[in-house]
Amino acid sequence: MGVAVAGRSGLAAHPAAPGPRGVYRVSTRAHDWLIPDWPAPVRVKACITTRSGGVSQAPYDSLNLGAHVEDDPVAVSKNRQRLVSQLGCQPAWLSQVHGIGVVRAEPARVVEADASWTTTPTVACTVMTADCLPVLFCDRAGSRVAAAHAGWRGLAAGVLEVTLDALDCAPEQVLVWLGPAIGPHSFEVGAEVREVFVGAHANAVGAFVPSANAGRFLADIYQLARIRLAARGVTAVHGGGLDTYSDPRFFSYRRAPRTGRFASLIWLAD
Repeated sequence: MGVAVAGRSGLAAHPAAPGPRGVYRVSTRAHDWLIPDWPAPVRVKACITTRSGGVSQAPYDSLNLGAHVEDDPVAVSKNRQRLVSQLGCQPAWLSQVHGIGVVRAEPARVVEADASWTTTPTVACTVMTADCLPVLFCDRAGSRVAAAHAGWRGLAAGVLEVTLDALDCAPEQVLVWLGPAIGPHSFEVGAEVREVFVGAHANAVGAFVPSANAGRFLADIYQLARIRLAARGVTAVHGGGLDTYSDPRFFSYRRAPRTGRFASLIWLAD
């Protein structure tokens, strides 16, 4: 394995030590991003941006890629252009609504959905988050990829399952990587959230621990995702363990409601 650097044709591997929690850091003068460390086919490329490398001003500093927040639209456009120039792919942006809509990735237009898939080289399935869970998918043959935005509502409603349906692969042929999300020591929820997940999968009870506040729980969104994927026969699940709330590299809505969005992208090399 190696650290990946951006280039016109995608990501190329160069010897380097992996960073913690299943990712490699990609640091240049322009940015400090992450590359998943997982056994995906060579043709499958992926990248997770951080706050660094953009032109947005506080509180959206600096690489805010979310066009729906109150940032300067010109700055967001410049940030997105920088992303394309660094990665050499075509991001297919979504208008995310915390639902379970899944569409074929189309760079030419912004579609309302929370997941996308593609078999087209250089088209990047792209989701934006700031505490919600980004989930990247590929098949072992390296012929199709997908990405899903999974907040707790979308996760409970089945966004991962509908993404698997759209990917149209046998469960044993699917690889999954869980990107940076709010961690289990930071994600406090009410009893009603716990009931939704436990009602669907009894073993989800282990993903909730009583918090210091009466009637509330700390939830492990990574474990909840793994449970739902396993219920569909998908067990080759990698990543997880980062905490957007406590890690200043990432935007976090719970830490600061006026904030930007970072992106998780996956695509097929040409």
